[in-house]
Amino acid sequence: MNMRSTRSTVRFSNPFTVPGYPGDLPAGEYEVLVEEELLRGLSFEAYRRTATYLTVRGRGRHAGRSELRAISDSDFKEALSRDQGATKKNDHSDAALSPQEDET
Repeated sequence: MNMRSTRSTVRFSNPFTVPGYPGDLPAGEYEVLVEEELLRGLSFEAYRRTATYLTVRGRGRHAGRSELRAISDSDFKEALSRDQGATKKNDHSDAALSPQEDET
């Protein structure tokens, strides 16, 4: 079985949650590890995702440690989508708009 792993870095602009992990994770950069296996019997090269992991750095008394947390691809995409939505909402907050002149 041929496997491959891909590492990438994502940035969350806001604290976020993922199923199976207690509490909020802080905003910041996170490394993502994706494992895939080669599909056999095809006339072209194709891979199927077998696992996705999020590297979570320890906080408090666990600072300096990190752990790989398994996360489903759909939960990961949903967390990213929620973060992007929250960022867009914050970019369009009333504080970011110019004050209107009062015509009295």
